[in-house]
Amino acid sequence: MKLPRLAALLFAFAACHDASGTESKAKEPEPAGSAVAAAGSGSAVTPKPAQKPAEPDSDYTPAEFKSGMSRWKDTGVYVDGKPIAFMTFGELPITLKPTWQRDEVSIDKPPGCPECPDRKIAYTRFYKFTDYLKALGVDIKKVKAIHVVGPKLSDTIAATGDDLRSKAADEFMFRFGGLASGKAIPRSPDNFGNDRSPDKISSVMIYIDRKPPVITHDGIELDGVPQTGVPYYGEPLRGGIRIYLDDKLATIIKRQDLDPKLATQTPDGELHWDLKKFLEKNGVDTSKIVEGWVIRNERREEMLPWSELSKDSFTASSQAGKSNQGNVTLGDKKIVVNALALHTRHVDKSELPEVRPEEEW
Repeated sequence: MKLPRLAALLFAFAACHDASGTESKAKEPEPAGSAVAAAGSGSAVTPKPAQKPAEPDSDYTPAEFKSGMSRWKDTGVYVDGKPIAFMTFGELPITLKPTWQRDEVSIDKPPGCPECPDRKIAYTRFYKFTDYLKALGVDIKKVKAIHVVGPKLSDTIAATGDDLRSKAADEFMFRFGGLASGKAIPRSPDNFGNDRSPDKISSVMIYIDRKPPVITHDGIELDGVPQTGVPYYGEPLRGGIRIYLDDKLATIIKRQDLDPKLATQTPDGELHWDLKKFLEKNGVDTSKIVEGWVIRNERREEMLPWSELSKDSFTASSQAGKSNQGNVTLGDKKIVVNALALHTRHVDKSELPEVRPEEEW
């Protein structure tokens, strides 16, 4: 082949590639995330069939969250395939109390003081898995297995119900990478369960009535079928504004699931949805709600009585998904909400977790 012809062929081949130097291909389908209707009695949101193909998601999703284990950016908690909570500091049940662990940490010595100590005693906030499950209303006596998924599906802590009910489970805990924020990190005692030690938690799966899958060297299998998502559910839930009722996941606001026909429009073109009507439409019993706590930046920031909250509307920008944590704005005051915790009783501020100064970043 002559050189000029070879150059022409190479040029034509390059033209078939996109500007980034990679072959163009169809966009990967996104999970629907719309099967989130829930009962106000505390039942979990409605599950999808296991491994059901996902519907396209019109919400914006950064490229790094579209495939592989990055789909698990939100640490969901599932019981028999039903999502019941998300493991973030701000969304922990208010009845869950920490177990402080004593540790020795290094400190900077003052200059010119060789006899000054270079270490001090510090206490780190941990939470026992058994306490966490109880706070979520899970009966430990009925648990067949718990799987704490790590950065890879094969890197999953698998413990039986007997393990969970043993004395060793007192040392089976988790903490947060930012002390009172960030990704959840597990800690388990030696020889606990299958003796795995992942460095972060991607998901927690509890099995009570359904058959627990098996953890293999390659990942998770159920009846010999590899599971790429949540067994008995499908694609892991992610994104949206989570709404809890008495510390149990009740429903999720996702912009692409909101019906514009049910919204009112202000002169500037902004759409507003009635919060109370949205909750009731999604199966949440509002008859006994007393108050709601706005969760923002992993903290419970404002308490709003239901008499006020029930009259509020919310707006949800179609671009909310571009940030790491989406939000809606609530009421005339345009309160920014990352998650909303509704309660059927008054929650005193003293019941909320006290974040120490050294835990703030």
